[in-house]
Amino acid sequence: MKTGNRLTSIAVGVLLAFSLTACSSGDADSSLVLKSGNGNTGEGEVALEKSTGGNPIVGNSITMPEITYGADPSVLVDGDTVYLYMGHDEATDEQVDRKIYQIKEYICFSTKDLKTWKSEGTVFKVSTEDVEWAQDSSSSWASQVAKHKDPKTGKDKYYLYFCSWDRTSLGKQSIGAAVADSPTGPFQDIGEPLVPGTLTEPQNSNWDDIDPTIWIETDESGEEHRYLGWGNSRNYVCELEEDMISVKDLNGDGKITYGTSPEQGDVLLREVNNFTEAPWFYRRQDENGKYYGKYYLFYASGWHEKMAYSTTEHLLTGEYTFGNTLMPPTATSNTNHMAVFDFKGKTYFVYHNGSLPGGNGYRRSACITELHFKEDGSIETIPETAAGLYGTIAAIETKDEVRLSHANFVNASGDGPYPYSKIKVGTDLSKQEQDAQWVLVAGKADVKKDAYVSIQSENKPGLYLTANEDNTVTLAQDADAAEETAKKQTFRTIEGLGDRDGISFESVSEPSMYLTIKDELLCLTDGESKEEATFFVKKFKSRKEQ
Repeated sequence: MKTGNRLTSIAVGVLLAFSLTACSSGDADSSLVLKSGNGNTGEGEVALEKSTGGNPIVGNSITMPEITYGADPSVLVDGDTVYLYMGHDEATDEQVDRKIYQIKEYICFSTKDLKTWKSEGTVFKVSTEDVEWAQDSSSSWASQVAKHKDPKTGKDKYYLYFCSWDRTSLGKQSIGAAVADSPTGPFQDIGEPLVPGTLTEPQNSNWDDIDPTIWIETDESGEEHRYLGWGNSRNYVCELEEDMISVKDLNGDGKITYGTSPEQGDVLLREVNNFTEAPWFYRRQDENGKYYGKYYLFYASGWHEKMAYSTTEHLLTGEYTFGNTLMPPTATSNTNHMAVFDFKGKTYFVYHNGSLPGGNGYRRSACITELHFKEDGSIETIPETAAGLYGTIAAIETKDEVRLSHANFVNASGDGPYPYSKIKVGTDLSKQEQDAQWVLVAGKADVKKDAYVSIQSENKPGLYLTANEDNTVTLAQDADAAEETAKKQTFRTIEGLGDRDGISFESVSEPSMYLTIKDELLCLTDGESKEEATFFVKKFKSRKEQ
């Protein structure tokens, strides 16, 4: 990776303590707060208020001195604490080029408010030393953790369900389980696959058995059920015994078999429309914490992966009804994986993308947004968001109050256009308001300089205003985490060249060159046309609210 020392400086500043006001399109303030005279700005410089508390939620935090990538997020809510688990993405540039995942372990972060996240470190390593049946030590694919009382001792235990390549099952992927006394581990493998890949025949591929999800619920008669789901291209489900580490013999024939109904087998295939992988079970709760309504199965669909959901009346035997596609492919990653959970009366949706510097489909990062249900139980679509739960969304306008926007585009479903680097930016490129929303963060070239800023698209996280050598300015991903890229995506903010109440943005990579609107496109000029190089930064409001 071409990261140099920049990753450490980013970690200190881009995602500082999450303390700013939550973003809101109904904010009464019309202009972004300007800071000045704090010792970190020079003559003529001004410092724009930076957004913090946005996405990704971890990986750039103060507790991690360097960028930490994490994929396939899952969540456990235990009392007043939310635990976030991820596979630790460590692929090198060479491995990324070869499309190889390098995930040796599961890491964990915790929070009590969804604002400040604490690193809990490594909770489980999937190595040939720690997992006897593992084929290698670099395949810690998606996981989920559940809490349950040990039937022998009555004490709380934590169960991590995971998947990896299995040397004991013809080298196929298998579902495993590991147990701990604490949500932060250390977890210990049970010594053999929970569901071997050789059980689910016929198969579509050797990686049919991946991405476990767990759901525990007591039915109206008082009987507890523990459902485990998983799959890639084929959606599987079984019920677990009370010990949480063995499959329940549904048909009572004394052995664990595969089938399409509880009469035929114990591990069942359930048909789900447009299912690819990454299943996640969920059911709504009322104000008293009682579950009600249909079960939701969230999952990744198609390629590049979209987020979708279906519903059923029963996780083991019910037919699935397709709900909707919730999120298109992200702008920075080919895969996606969600976790849906309730916390303090709201429902949240965690997903991953490649929006950190150097990120991509093999170096991913966890993001969060709120999930909203309609009255009929259907779910509103979920756009990507750079601001996340607590960041600030800005509008950048000319003196005539014409907003800066990027060209409208749909994230591609193939690898060809990625990483995005040449998306046009200007004043008449999109009629969609979300394309005119920006998130201003600490300047990536030097986060300690208050007059430095980097400008990220709100709805295309990971894509920043970028100064190119030919003096064009486009929306582009920081795909290499190089220092030169950081400079291209950083601007020095000074008093407006054409109006001291406004802002002019000087390129850090091209000193004495300024963001300027020419022929309705954003570019770099020497600032001679002062008004065209002057902008006004405001907290975003929809046109209806203005």
